[in-house]
Amino acid sequence: MLSPAPEEPLLLAELKPGRPHQFDWKSSCETWSVAFSPDGSWFAWSQGHCIVKLIPWPLEEQFIPKGFEAKSRSSKNETKGRGSPKEKTLDCGQIVWGLAFSPWPSPPSRKLWARHHPQVPDVSCLILATGLNDGQIKIWEVQTGLLLLNLSGHQDVVRDLSFTPSGSLILVSASRDKTLRIWDLNKHGKQIQVLSGHLQWVYCCSISPDCSMLCSAAGEKSVFLWSMRSYTLIRKLEGHQSSVVSCDFSPDSALLVTASYDTNVIMWDPYTGERLRSLRHTQVDPGMDDSDVHISSLRSVCFSPEGLYLATVADDRLLRIWALELKTPIAFAPMTNGLCCTFFPHGGVIATGTRDGHVQFWTAPRVLSSLKHLCRKALRSFLTTYQVLALPIPKKMKEFLTYRTF
Repeated sequence: MLSPAPEEPLLLAELKPGRPHQFDWKSSCETWSVAFSPDGSWFAWSQGHCIVKLIPWPLEEQFIPKGFEAKSRSSKNETKGRGSPKEKTLDCGQIVWGLAFSPWPSPPSRKLWARHHPQVPDVSCLILATGLNDGQIKIWEVQTGLLLLNLSGHQDVVRDLSFTPSGSLILVSASRDKTLRIWDLNKHGKQIQVLSGHLQWVYCCSISPDCSMLCSAAGEKSVFLWSMRSYTLIRKLEGHQSSVVSCDFSPDSALLVTASYDTNVIMWDPYTGERLRSLRHTQVDPGMDDSDVHISSLRSVCFSPEGLYLATVADDRLLRIWALELKTPIAFAPMTNGLCCTFFPHGGVIATGTRDGHVQFWTAPRVLSSLKHLCRKALRSFLTTYQVLALPIPKKMKEFLTYRTF
């Protein structure tokens, strides 16, 4: 299932913003967020100074070192047949903190939108949501770069955004105003719910792939799990010793990972609230003082698309790759001032963003999942932990299906 000796991540490409003359270069230059479209045809880069770059994927040859072209272009770019999309620049007018692509809507929903909203901009195309410094959320059409909607409601920075993976165009936003808000883009961007309860800034929100749960992480030691059906709080997950700043669900919705300034990633069963594993980020460089917790404070965590690996970015200048079954990282890459990370949806590449406004693309482990893992992933996509435990199957099989074999 896992390669016995994974290679260290190699830097495929690095993108740097051009220097704008009208700005103090050191001010607001951070890349707080990066994102791939679900089909892997676009990359969005919040490059600082209120600008988002929309870049067709795979990258053009001039960005990629010789010898890596074939590897980087191994996934077919379906947009090429639609007229070779061009890079676009979105001027958001405010510092951009959060980015989220919508899933591709199904053809029936496109027809439904056109029939019921003939006078309203068509948001049934691929869209990008941007969360801004002033609390606004701007909705853009990716193919044209046109602004479709402007969502108002938050009173402070919109730090993170997440679309329901089902294609229903429900958007969740997380803000420094300590709330999460639910928006329905099929209803002119109507705000349909406000989720309150956090006492600190909300840093991160993540919707489970089965669309049943929402996880939110604020500047608190606990993580909130909400129902996406009733928009009510299911439970709080307690276990971290400092602020939780990032969270992500596994592709089968069976696992949740949270990253904290306490240098730990905790892996949870979101259905039971059970803490399954803790991944501690210890110093790799013996010359660094391990007693200084802030050096290893975590910034971001994400699952790989097949669900067998994690990537983490910490303040100790390292990108780490973790295998699901192991307690120590399997690979490291040096990166300075890292803020965020995300996997390419078809695997093989990790994108990271930095405080300098740079984006780096790294090789990620490519793996052929075992039949056992594929079966587990398929079953857990529609069975909760409690439903698995109720099955008339051997105990060891239940342990495997519920990720209790670590």
